[in-house]
Amino acid sequence: METKNDVSRAEEMKNQANEAFKGHKFSQAIDLYTQAIELNGNNAVYWANRAFAHTKLEEYGSAIQDASKAIETDPKYSKGYYRRGAAYLAMGKFKDALKDFQQVKRICPNDPDATRKLRECEKAVKKLKFEEAISVPVSERISVAESIDFHTIEVESQYSGARIEGEEVTLDFVKQMLEEFKNQKTLHKRYAYQIVLQTRKILQALPSLVDISVPNGKHFTVCGDVHGQFYDLLNIFELNGLPSEENPYLFNGDFVDRGSFSVEIILTLFAFKCMSPSSIYLARGNHESKSMNKIYGFEGEVRSKLSEKFVELFAEVFCYLPLAHVINEKIFVVHGGLFSVDGVKLSDIRAIDRFCEPPEEGLMCELLWSDPQPLPGRGPSKRGVGLSFGGDVTKRFLEDNNLDLVVRSHEVKDEGYEVDHDGKLITVFSAPNYCDQMGNKGAFIRFEAPDMKPNIVTFTAVPHPDVKPMAYASNFMRMFN
Repeated sequence: METKNDVSRAEEMKNQANEAFKGHKFSQAIDLYTQAIELNGNNAVYWANRAFAHTKLEEYGSAIQDASKAIETDPKYSKGYYRRGAAYLAMGKFKDALKDFQQVKRICPNDPDATRKLRECEKAVKKLKFEEAISVPVSERISVAESIDFHTIEVESQYSGARIEGEEVTLDFVKQMLEEFKNQKTLHKRYAYQIVLQTRKILQALPSLVDISVPNGKHFTVCGDVHGQFYDLLNIFELNGLPSEENPYLFNGDFVDRGSFSVEIILTLFAFKCMSPSSIYLARGNHESKSMNKIYGFEGEVRSKLSEKFVELFAEVFCYLPLAHVINEKIFVVHGGLFSVDGVKLSDIRAIDRFCEPPEEGLMCELLWSDPQPLPGRGPSKRGVGLSFGGDVTKRFLEDNNLDLVVRSHEVKDEGYEVDHDGKLITVFSAPNYCDQMGNKGAFIRFEAPDMKPNIVTFTAVPHPDVKPMAYASNFMRMFN
């Protein structure tokens, strides 16, 4: 039973949490809301506020749990339904979101904001039903790549941008393209098609788990999520050099979405892959998927800067990206994390048929979505997809496969990286001041053979043109950002 003192202290904690939230310190806000809830768990506002903070950290599973608790505590509290609906939307669960926004409208019939959100949600569900109705079974789908011959596309004489002479993507071309992207110019569709189609051919031939060998005396750089932050990618190259045979990189997924220069990022990474396949390795992240691209901006950006056909082409090529890499038989690199079962071998990962949209469960889903947790064992995912795994899970996986270290990305970290699980797992995240609001540093990791000790380099965000993150995202997602 709460005392009067508990109730007033809880309110004080909530006010402190609100201040932390305003300062974009979302983890701190969650801790303070938690303290408020421990003192007085019967206040729906605390649960709904903590749900909002979880949403800001992309912990949509936790947000749904907290918002449900707010609803349970006070079924007439509209914010509970509103927060849960927003979290469902962020996960692409439009039908669940629609039910919650309908409830918000019932409680607040005259709220114009609730009306607008409901209308957007109804549109999204309608569109989804239409797409489901006209969708073709996977077995009958025709490759969009097979239907494109970039050679037949004419380049107008007035086009003054970067050109690929013949079939070969050269360093000179890539440098000129980067310079033009920097000045917000676009690449001709003919050359964009050429880059994407040549990359598809290279990726198609790779296994789902790629082995990388770094000779003694040489180094290798691993970058985490870059999320459409093109000017920060250029800064990485300033700090660490352009990709080359002597200066190879692995970009560990989530190249696109959220940041509004995702087209520039993906064409840059793909162009380097065409220029010199062993200069750059690319892994799939959970955002290299149709469902994410539809919501978080890449699809809209591709439509705006290139064309509808490119939307389909990128969706197809993303399915060819490998799922994981092993460097010098010792370092396992994956976008998300480890598995819901023990005993998974590298050969199991190699055997995954990856040429599809990510499923909602199983090894492929877990590789792309899972997160480490401080406690041993396994727990439910904060995101609502994949799982959380402890240090004991990491240790067993490394021992089973004769490996030394797991490197993964997928989560914003204040310093750009975090070392967990007794030094056996490192998270690296390379999008500083993520979404122009998190205030985090970015990082990359350099390994030198033969000892392959991680040398972590951090950096801060650089200015970019005034195009906001999520500028091309779906209407309803922009409303919540």
